[in-house]
Amino acid sequence: MNVAEVLANTLSPDATIRDNAEKQLSAAAETHFQDYLHMLSAEMAKEDSQQPIRAAAGLALKNAVSVRDRTRLAELQDKWLNKVDPTVQAQVKENALKTLQSENVRAGTSAAQFIAALATIELPRNQWPELMPALVRNVGEGSDALKQSSLTTIGYIAESEDPELRESLAQHSNAILTAVVQGARKEEPNEDVRYSAMVALGDSLEFVRTNFENDGERNYIMQVICEATQSTDSRIQAAAFGCLNRIMSLYYDKMKFYMEKALFGLTIVGMGRPEDEVAKLAIEFWCTVCEEEISIEEENQQIQLEGMTELRPFFNFAGIATREVVPVLLELLTHQDEDAADDEYNTARAAYQCLSLYALCVGGMLISDVLQFVEANIRSEDWRKRDAAVSAFGAIMEGPEFVLLEPLVKQALPVLVGMMDDQVLMVKDSAAYTLGKICEQCGLAIDAQLHLPSLIQALFSGLKDSPRMASSCCWALMNLADRFGYDNQDGDEVPLSKYFKDSVSALLQTTERQDADNQLRTASYEVLSSFVTNVGNDELGSIAQLYTVILERLEKTIELRSQVVSADDRNALEEMQTSLAVVLTSITHRLDKEVKPQADRMMHILLQILSSLPPNSSVPDAIFGAVGALANALEDEFAKYMEAFVPYLYNALSNQEEQQLCAMAIGLTSDIARSLGELVAPFCDNFMNYLLNNLQSNTLSQQFKPAILQCFGDIAQAIAGHFETYLEVVMGVLQQAAGISVNSDTNYEMIEYVISLREGIMDAYGGIIIAMKSGGKPNVLAPYVQSIFGFLSVVNADPNKTEGLMRAAMGVLGDLAEAFPNGEVAQYFRADWITTMVREVRSNRDYSSRTIETARWARELVKRQQQHNA
Repeated sequence: MNVAEVLANTLSPDATIRDNAEKQLSAAAETHFQDYLHMLSAEMAKEDSQQPIRAAAGLALKNAVSVRDRTRLAELQDKWLNKVDPTVQAQVKENALKTLQSENVRAGTSAAQFIAALATIELPRNQWPELMPALVRNVGEGSDALKQSSLTTIGYIAESEDPELRESLAQHSNAILTAVVQGARKEEPNEDVRYSAMVALGDSLEFVRTNFENDGERNYIMQVICEATQSTDSRIQAAAFGCLNRIMSLYYDKMKFYMEKALFGLTIVGMGRPEDEVAKLAIEFWCTVCEEEISIEEENQQIQLEGMTELRPFFNFAGIATREVVPVLLELLTHQDEDAADDEYNTARAAYQCLSLYALCVGGMLISDVLQFVEANIRSEDWRKRDAAVSAFGAIMEGPEFVLLEPLVKQALPVLVGMMDDQVLMVKDSAAYTLGKICEQCGLAIDAQLHLPSLIQALFSGLKDSPRMASSCCWALMNLADRFGYDNQDGDEVPLSKYFKDSVSALLQTTERQDADNQLRTASYEVLSSFVTNVGNDELGSIAQLYTVILERLEKTIELRSQVVSADDRNALEEMQTSLAVVLTSITHRLDKEVKPQADRMMHILLQILSSLPPNSSVPDAIFGAVGALANALEDEFAKYMEAFVPYLYNALSNQEEQQLCAMAIGLTSDIARSLGELVAPFCDNFMNYLLNNLQSNTLSQQFKPAILQCFGDIAQAIAGHFETYLEVVMGVLQQAAGISVNSDTNYEMIEYVISLREGIMDAYGGIIIAMKSGGKPNVLAPYVQSIFGFLSVVNADPNKTEGLMRAAMGVLGDLAEAFPNGEVAQYFRADWITTMVREVRSNRDYSSRTIETARWARELVKRQQQHNA
């Protein structure tokens, strides 16, 4: 194989030539791995070879030993370690290090990537001990090209996310720091070298924690970085501000001295730089400050709640700098680019993000500066200033106390509604987005009589505007629906009701706009679903009419499946089917039993869609949601659809690779069991097998286990005494799960998981006890009573418990007492901790009336048990 020719062909614009070349390389890698690596490394190191070919050789080398897939990566690493002769390994490494000397920058960069991939394999195994010293020596003694490539290599190695490599790098921290700081100094004459050093320093900061603890070393590092912010090269400036961001995130507690002496001034000046990249990274420094200080305050509050006194240091950098930083951010909001793409992150958007974080961090402290800016610019003839004023007002809607924002919102609403008719699209879009923020964060300030009519009218007019504007209006309307929705009002009629028919019409029209993209269509259907959920009962007739429309649209999508010719077509169709199914679910929940006349048609359409979907489709999640809503509405009348539907449910329960679908199927199994009652019995053998397999799976996330245990309880209650068939196995599973505990070293995520697991166990016990009692078989529970009380005791003794868990515990106690009314297990109820537990739940003022009533009920039953044979 002529390797140069094949590599050149991988860069061909002709897809056929390119594919053939890539196949040749893949075949060589599979069949002659050792020779393949040696040949590529020689081509990469060849100085007279063309630059693109050398770069392609480096990329092919990296891909030969490094991939994202963990299983495949282990195979490649094993091939390098065990299938390549040590002599060849040495030659390949030598060629890679030799390539770093090349004046050809692209070749040096590709060699750096390959070396970093090899380092991931070898350094954790204490191999290639000469690598890091060689790279450090290159930086100190090499040519400019060698310095630059070696620093780039250090950066690539340091930014690796491989945990074993990161651990092994700790022993090289001094060498890494020596190299990168030497290259980053202002005395370094070559700006390319200095830039590469600054990037490598940013990537290395996590590994030099020991050095950062030393005052002298830390001072020197900070001096080098601060001097780099003053470089005439904007790349070096940007990299320096990037380093400062990382340092603030990693070493906040060491930053008080540097903020006072330098960083405060340097970053404010940096935010005003004309170079976009420099300004953005200087702005992001203050984003990092705010994020750190928000996090520290939350942590310290939690520490105090837990009765501990050792708080994290908090220096209030953001608060102290408010009057200097906020005016700069406000001015930067006027630097909009009207041609920027929706997802383009520029200076103005960075400033908006920072202002929003500032509001969260310092609350009302920034209101006066922002108001002054808004009042000065809201009616400016310059659209950029108008837009900045609107955006600034929206940015502070989360953070300051509601009592401070309420009068401002009431005053601003008419102005903002008027700006929905601005001549400039960006201003209109910002007005719509700001109205969305107000509806989301300060909805209580909106008066149904005073503000709602003009606000709704403006937002629905905005739906007819550009897709970008319409999407912002959709978000605002969703928040408005939540504010004036059914759950937040008294009576059947809610403020939303009078606008419902017109809203439905406008939203349906928006989904059919010729220029509507998938995002706008999806947003419109989300709003429609939200309006259905939130409108009053007086509009149930309108919802029923909408039901027919949505069914017709969903039915039409089935025919569209045959017209799909591309991935984009498929995505568009599946998003539409998902959106329609979500709306259908909301309608079904609201209409409840009134869906019965259309149920056959609805289920027929849903089954047709399920039968036509390709593998790995995202649509079944939404279809299952609609099926679950229908099962809840029809209850035992849903049984007639089970034979046709259950194969899809079995398939989803067994699909551990698509975890979200599997989780949806577990929840749907619970819904169906509760709806069908004893009619679910013929399907329970399969349900239980799939659920038990999922419980023991190493593929499925453990987060789904609580739902599986809860599902056992739902199935038990549905089939009553018939659950005895599964009792021994399930009780064994529950006892095993109950043994999982937490200690003082357990992290927060694990504590949350254990609590949710215990809630699942408690729900399962409750369902099984009720099932055996109602099925006339309480005595079969006798062998398990001791372990149930043991579990209750563990839950009671653990300080980490939720109201939901304790309410379920009261339920289990009461159900057990009712299952054995003649005192057969009375001795367990006489334990002192039982009385104490019930009393603590019953007297907890933070608990809801529902929980307290459950505890009172349990107390009476416990008393009766304690009186047996006393």
